Amino acid sequence: MTSANQEQFATNFYYDRTFDCEAAKILPGEYFFTHKDMMIVTVLGSCVSACIRDRVSGIGGMNHFMLPDGGDADSPVSASMRYGTYAMEVLINDLLKAGARRENLEAKVFGGGNVLRGFVAINVGERNAQFVRSFLRAEQIKVVAEDLNDIHPRKVYFFPRTGKVLVKKLKQMNNNTLVNREQDYASRLQTKPVGGEVDLF
Repeated sequence: MTSANQEQFATNFYYDRTFDCEAAKILPGEYFFTHKDMMIVTVLGSCVSACIRDRVSGIGGMNHFMLPDGGDADSPVSASMRYGTYAMEVLINDLLKAGARRENLEAKVFGGGNVLRGFVAINVGERNAQFVRSFLRAEQIKVVAEDLNDIHPRKVYFFPRTGKVLVKKLKQMNNNTLVNREQDYASRLQTKPVGGEVDLF
């Protein structure tokens, strides 16, 4: 039972010739985790991704989400915050179920660019960046690297086994695919209720 705004497990896999490894590509609203020596890749505009891994076992994963406009983002009970919390908890819970240990978790966070021109009233990217930082602080998961805000979209390559992340700033976008994808995702979030309850271990 999944609704359009619940986190979906990635379904796009390919062999990356540049990095000579298996890869999973995640889109807005998706996440992926693995214990294999492979790469997780995504392209971020206003959305944010948290790359979280167990630094001892190498189990790690990445999500890709945006806070829907749920009114007062400062309210701890806003729909917007509940959705962001859900997106983070789904990934963390799956890592823990796969054998990661909470005390070994570390995070690298990316995205939150001011790239969606229609969202200038509230800088959606900045809100996403603030949320991911404060969530990880509250959960006591150390952020060991970040590349947040700015005006450029980014392509993020995460290697969970080693923790290595490569970020490529996309100064020139050849088409509107990213913006269209994020706007479509944002409009789906505004029309769907927040997904099920998730308890952290």
